[in-house]
Amino acid sequence: MAEKRLFDYAVGEQIHLHVLLKGVERRVSKNGKQYLILTFADKSGEVIAMYWDPSSEDLTQLVPGAVVLLTGSLINYQDNRQVRITRLEPVTTGAYADPGLYMPTAPEAPKEMANEFKEYIEDITDPDWQKIIYALLHKYQKDFFTYPAAKKNHHAFVAGLAYHTLSILRLAKAVTQQYQHVNASLLYAGAILHDLGKTLELSGPVGTEYTLAGNLLGHIVLVDEETIKVCDETGIDTKKENIVLLRHMILAHHGLLEYGSPVRPHLLEADVLHQLDELDASIQMVRSALEKTEPGEFSGRIFAKDNLKFYRPQNWSDQSEQQDE
Repeated sequence: MAEKRLFDYAVGEQIHLHVLLKGVERRVSKNGKQYLILTFADKSGEVIAMYWDPSSEDLTQLVPGAVVLLTGSLINYQDNRQVRITRLEPVTTGAYADPGLYMPTAPEAPKEMANEFKEYIEDITDPDWQKIIYALLHKYQKDFFTYPAAKKNHHAFVAGLAYHTLSILRLAKAVTQQYQHVNASLLYAGAILHDLGKTLELSGPVGTEYTLAGNLLGHIVLVDEETIKVCDETGIDTKKENIVLLRHMILAHHGLLEYGSPVRPHLLEADVLHQLDELDASIQMVRSALEKTEPGEFSGRIFAKDNLKFYRPQNWSDQSEQQDE
């Protein structure tokens, strides 16, 4: 019989299973007591836990990307699942030691997504934009098709970055078919490049953390720098309007200065890209929460959605779940 997964357990049940230690945060309580906030994960989802008074050995062994045998109980804390830990045993050898066994992946294969990306790139009519995109996708292809789109919140799974980007391209195609005055080439080019800097901002799909450059600069600045490098290497004049427009698409895609964009959108296509980016991330977050919610019940609170809870109607269904079955 296959081992149960995290979200196969109901609140109040005892847990005993192998999980991936996805995140580890060191904290100190008000009374000076040291503890860790651990994020356990498997293909069903993520659950956090507090681990008090870690030993020096714990601090060495409990690191992002490690596999552990978790014993404890599932509790409800502030409308979200949490684990009360009884015992943690690091697993370094044997059939359960592979972190890949516990990592959720994009619902589409990287090879299939790569083929669809080519179709969108071929529809971009500006040769400079095409040249930049081909150069950067070639340079970061392996990472682009394996990295998550974020450490947590949305598309935080293997190949999530490529899947998120492709989802935006599909939305962009629908928008340009409805509104033909929107520049499809510019929107596609901006969509493909907007998050590519996450291959430099994040450490990878296993035990995802922010790199030094990711923390200090961020993916927007990093991909803008990479765009300029390609221009310099290939003789493209960065002062030309088409390059300035493309860079604006990247720099403005977070929409607001307080959300990390150096500039707010001042192009129709830049505003559309920002809206589509928000839409796809929002749908993914809510969908993920509803997948773990019983029909007729509310989900746990979603931090990135202003701590809102979402209701799962009795007849709500996920088409991808049906396909998997």
